[in-house]
Formats: sequence, structure tokens, C-alpha cells
Amino acid sequence: MSRVVHFEVHASNPEALIAFYTGLFGWSFTKWEGPMPYWLIVTGPDGEPGINGGLVPRRGAGHGEIVNAFVCTVQVDDVDATLRRGVELGGEVAVPKMPIPGMGWLGYLKDPDGNIFGAMANDPAAK
Repeated sequence: MSRVVHFEVHASNPEALIAFYTGLFGWSFTKWEGPMPYWLIVTGPDGEPGINGGLVPRRGAGHGEIVNAFVCTVQVDDVDATLRRGVELGGEVAVPKMPIPGMGWLGYLKDPDGNIFGAMANDPAAK
């Protein structure tokens, strides 16, 4: 069984949303030192129920091409197989598989109702 392991907030103005979620929920944000702009979000203490997430600059140019939501990411063994199976079941690929350097592989699917979610496979060798 695959579980939700991470969520993302997509932001047109990352700094503004950092201030918003820090003020609203007390979440803490740390700039990731990787090759792309990304902030890690801690939503609460380790050992308590819940998951942590990330904040990423919004991608896409216009309506229907941008991610405008919180995106939950599900841990999978194989992103390619998950994307293929999602399409077979009536979904569509929203963002093709891409590397998250040093972390793994990530792709986004739309379910048959248009909801977007991520599928990620761990792979420290991803580049």
C-alpha cells in the first residue's frame, strides 16, 4: 500500500506564502540547498501525527497549465509504472517524470476528476 509522504504548496510569490503559512499555522520554512528553488516545510514536531512538505515556485504559463493547489505526493516504487497505470485507469500525466537531484524521481498525475497528485520514487542517484 502506498502512503502520502509529502505535500507541496505551489506559489507565484514564495516569500509571500512563507509569511502567510508561518503566520497562520506556525510552520517553519528552510531553503533547500539543492539546484532548484525549494523550501522545506516543517508542520510540527517529529513523533506527532502528520507530514511535512515543501514550497515550490509555481510552474506553467496560464489557466490549465499551472498547478494551483496543495499537491500530496505518494511514495511509489516506480514512477514510470505509476504514470502508465494512472493513464490506463483514466487519468492523465500532468507533469512528466523529472529528477529531484539527490532525492529521487517525481511525476504528477491528474485523476479522472482533474485532481493533481505527485508520485515519487526514492533514488539518491537521481540527477
